[in-house]
Amino acid sequence: MLKRLILALLLLTATFSAKALEYTDVWWNPAESGWGALLVQSDTFQFIAFYIYGPDGKPTWYTAELTDDGTGTYRGPLYATTGTPFALPWDPAQQHTDAAGTAAFQPIDIYHATLTYTVNGFPTVTKTIQRETLMPYKLAGNYSGSMSGTISGCSDPTLNEPAFRGRYALQVTQVADSSATLTLAFVDATNAGTVCTVSGPLTHLGRLYQMANATITCTGPGQDGLPRSATIDSLHPTGQGIEGRLTSNFGGGCAASLRFAAVLNN
Repeated sequence: MLKRLILALLLLTATFSAKALEYTDVWWNPAESGWGALLVQSDTFQFIAFYIYGPDGKPTWYTAELTDDGTGTYRGPLYATTGTPFALPWDPAQQHTDAAGTAAFQPIDIYHATLTYTVNGFPTVTKTIQRETLMPYKLAGNYSGSMSGTISGCSDPTLNEPAFRGRYALQVTQVADSSATLTLAFVDATNAGTVCTVSGPLTHLGRLYQMANATITCTGPGQDGLPRSATIDSLHPTGQGIEGRLTSNFGGGCAASLRFAAVLNN
């Protein structure tokens, strides 16, 4: 089990499927500042509010209600809603919601997507968008957590782990939005004494961070202490702590896919 644990922690560089992931965020195109989309996801359903400009160049907005079509792309109707001017008392009789076209949100990865929509009577609009970064998040702290996932496809079948589990104490240090270090000291009976440290630059996109060019070093029983390349994706704070996603492909046919989460101790 210890050998499998270290193998999993050293194999953190592969990309992962965008299907069935969480895309709630503010989305925009950095080359076209001034418009964007507010997306909230609930399971396989997305509600999107578009703040864009109409044919007259004035601000306007639409909403869309999209559902996963089974391929990881979200599709559904687009609506135009009108109502009482904001400075007047609300009059329900003035509220109207009309079908206005269709929309689709197609993830490229967890950070980028293609937004396509059609407003009745106008050509189809297709835009490449990404999560919009607002302010830095505080990740630093002391946590207690666990990870789970799989290691599969190994040419040596004894290295396969269809239901990997591990518990650890996690310490995170952070330099603003530029870099971070995660130190995982495992405390479960099987892996106690193993300490793995992941350090590298941070890339901040919306609600998420990525550590794409990190280095991991593991010490403890049976470890060589040598640095190896690593990646952490979808790293972000939660209401109670922190979570992220570690995935990789490795020599010998092994493929590792791991998720980790931890609660803040202080």
